[in-house]
Amino acid sequence: MSLAARKIRLLMQLRKAGINDTSVLSAIERVPREQFVPASFKDQAYENIALPIGQGQTLSQPEVVALMTQALEVTKRHTVLEIGTGSGYQACVLAHLARRVYTIERHKSLLDQAEERISELRLHNVMTRLGDGSRGWPEAREFDRIIVTCAAEFPPEPLLKQLGEGGAMILPVGGQGRTQELIRLKRVGEELQRTELGIVRFVPLVTEDTSGRGQRRTG
Repeated sequence: MSLAARKIRLLMQLRKAGINDTSVLSAIERVPREQFVPASFKDQAYENIALPIGQGQTLSQPEVVALMTQALEVTKRHTVLEIGTGSGYQACVLAHLARRVYTIERHKSLLDQAEERISELRLHNVMTRLGDGSRGWPEAREFDRIIVTCAAEFPPEPLLKQLGEGGAMILPVGGQGRTQELIRLKRVGEELQRTELGIVRFVPLVTEDTSGRGQRRTG
């Protein structure tokens, strides 16, 4: 089966799984997932499974990417902060939906590869940073949406402070080796309304800063 046929099959699987936001499905269709995995895994790029990308990290299962993206309810007016760039795949999906995407990764080798892919896809609305994602992007203004692709015991306080009024954050909570819950937090005044989205498994959020905090732009 060709990659194109496998992509069509995957999109059908996502629809059956309840991903019914046509803008999200379109964004996933436009991003070539095979460019975000090692060559030895390209034939599995459109399987509904997580795939290794190095540094002990993974490219999330497409259904989880789609679920998190749909739950964010991103529009072209929104600025989005992503914690955990990884391969860059999620950032590229978001770039087709948002006004601007800010993404942070602690592994330089992964970020370098992600920046190359983002540039190749000519996505000019993505800002990248090497550093500790738990601290967020403090010098930027508040974000409309925040997505965290690694699990923490609790939502990091700096990220909560950077979530603007009416904003939404999607993240897995729970320790490594324990059950993790994917949750959605929506800020309404001083309150955070919580919605549980299901059980997931993510790599842990590592909080030590390994890099300094220089801003980089791709594209």
